[in-house]
Amino acid sequence: MTAGTAVERIRTNVATIGLGRTVYDLALRAANRAVVLKILRGMTAECVNPAFLDCPEPYRPMFLDGAMLRRFGRDPENGLPDAFLDEVLSAGDECYGILAGDTLAAYGWYSRRPTPIDPPDIALDPGDRYVYMYRGFTHPAHRGRRLHAIGMTLALKSYLERGFRGLVSYVEANNFGSLNSVGRMGYEIFGTVYALRTFGKSLTYATGDWRGLGVRIEPVGRAPRR
Repeated sequence: MTAGTAVERIRTNVATIGLGRTVYDLALRAANRAVVLKILRGMTAECVNPAFLDCPEPYRPMFLDGAMLRRFGRDPENGLPDAFLDEVLSAGDECYGILAGDTLAAYGWYSRRPTPIDPPDIALDPGDRYVYMYRGFTHPAHRGRRLHAIGMTLALKSYLERGFRGLVSYVEANNFGSLNSVGRMGYEIFGTVYALRTFGKSLTYATGDWRGLGVRIEPVGRAPRR
């Protein structure tokens, strides 16, 4: 990135998210040049938002089986390579998708196991009461139709009917656009995790009600597998 591009980006960020948030973002990016430091806002969705329950025509929402996912994975634009599908399907993760005819318009993945995040030696364990929502995707040709929010809401409805308390996820603290978006969907922030990787080791420190909810972010191998 050139100096002129960087200055223009800063100006755009100040106009969009304000001076304080821009300084926060710059400071976190600068810290990550020396070490890997992630500040993650944990959030849950426990109530269905009626505004996102209706899936408009011609879209069709559903859980996708392995055969469908393998077929959609042949299109690299869908971001479903074989290696990824091999891992998550063997682990029992589920994918809730929205179809447009015979094409994949949007999807999100849902896991009940400790799942590696970023950095990959850190895992989010949703515990016994929640389902971890991750890897939300909307194809560029179908963006702007609230498909991510609709898919997440319909998946949440299904998991509530199965007896789970809700969905759990996280957003990086300097991703202000996503924080605003998930807030509109009905997620509520319950705590923060600071994940630091330095000298080949990862350390985590949590604030908020992670323990009370039974949700953890810890180095891979420390979280129990169910």
